[in-house]
Amino acid sequence: MRTDAPALMPIFRSQLQARLLLEVLTSAEPLTASQLARTLDAPDATVSREVRRLVEAGLVRGERVGRALRLHPAVDNPATAPLRQLLVVTFGPAMVLEKALAGIDGVQHAYIHGSWAARYQGEPGGPPGDIDLVLIGRPSRRVVDTALQDLEEELGREVNATYVSPERWQDDDDPFIRTVRSRPLVALRLTPELEEDA
Repeated sequence: MRTDAPALMPIFRSQLQARLLLEVLTSAEPLTASQLARTLDAPDATVSREVRRLVEAGLVRGERVGRALRLHPAVDNPATAPLRQLLVVTFGPAMVLEKALAGIDGVQHAYIHGSWAARYQGEPGGPPGDIDLVLIGRPSRRVVDTALQDLEEELGREVNATYVSPERWQDDDDPFIRTVRSRPLVALRLTPELEEDA
């Protein structure tokens, strides 16, 4: 099945390819294709094909452990470091924000909205200028601001957080909420997945 090049960075063959590379190149631990398929919510066969292409291209290395192929960055490839940086600033904001916000009390839900979310979901347009984040709940703003303060350098973009109470988020008459909810949103996973490979 042919897919369109991703609007965020059309140099990649598909959004799945870019997200898969991002996961492998930024993970502290080796990943298997089945772990990637779960994380990316993609069919195992599709992920396995993509992994095979990336291993053959020398961007990812595979180490066989039993029946599983553990994937890690090809650190000896001079393209790996700049490719990782490119992926973090284009496809990485959701992943980076998830890690930064994980475990912060009082954040019930978090979404990226605005131009980055629109490009991520395939809406054409210019490159996003910043990352717009809406946090639903009653977290300590000081704790959240501290968690976010160093991300702008990593992401190469300003991160703008808006705090919204759960009651306001449900208010369909609020013009800001109505606008945000009517446009593309990227939900952030704030709790780690408990599923392990057998």
